[in-house]
Amino acid sequence: MSYPATPWTLRGKAIASLHLVNINQIRSLIPLEFQIFSVWPGKTIGGVYLSYYGQGSVLEYSELIVAPAMVSYQNKIGAWVSHIYVDNTDSMAGGREIWGLPKELADFTWEQDKLITVRQGDRKLCTLNYSQQNLAWRQRFTGSTFSVRGVELLKFSAECEALLGLISSQLEVPGDSPFSDIGLGQPFLSARAEQMKLKVAHPKVVGQRAG
Repeated sequence: MSYPATPWTLRGKAIASLHLVNINQIRSLIPLEFQIFSVWPGKTIGGVYLSYYGQGSVLEYSELIVAPAMVSYQNKIGAWVSHIYVDNTDSMAGGREIWGLPKELADFTWEQDKLITVRQGDRKLCTLNYSQQNLAWRQRFTGSTFSVRGVELLKFSAECEALLGLISSQLEVPGDSPFSDIGLGQPFLSARAEQMKLKVAHPKVVGQRAG
């Protein structure tokens, strides 16, 4: 299996949604070394990210990321990814071996630029309906993510520049989906990124797993 060296530069489009998540529902998904960042008593912020990386990317593929919580470690805050799916075997291998992300293969259907369905075989993982952007602006931002590779605790950053606009969206997660127990519910904020350039950095080792 071959995959590009880091950093990975990806170009395409994405839709991201933010959700209030009950901490007691997702605590078991988070390694004990990380503290769950609370934004309200008993609540953290979760996210769903659906993207397509096309021409000009180091690899071309679709991706679904489910982040059930924001976490902190050594006074740094970042997302924790519990489920992640792609439709490219090289992306899956690179995600697992470089960043320690639990990437699995899935099939993506993008319909009429308003509906995305993700499946594994006969099982539907989720469906996202979304609206078109009415107003968009050029934006640059950076985010951080924590992960685990073996006994190593990792942290990596992603820099993004895109034409960003707020949209409405509806997320459907069937009861037999692997991440249905997270209880994502409907998003309180959704955004769509067009003309996106995403640069994902090589991870840094920030600690070791206890025991």
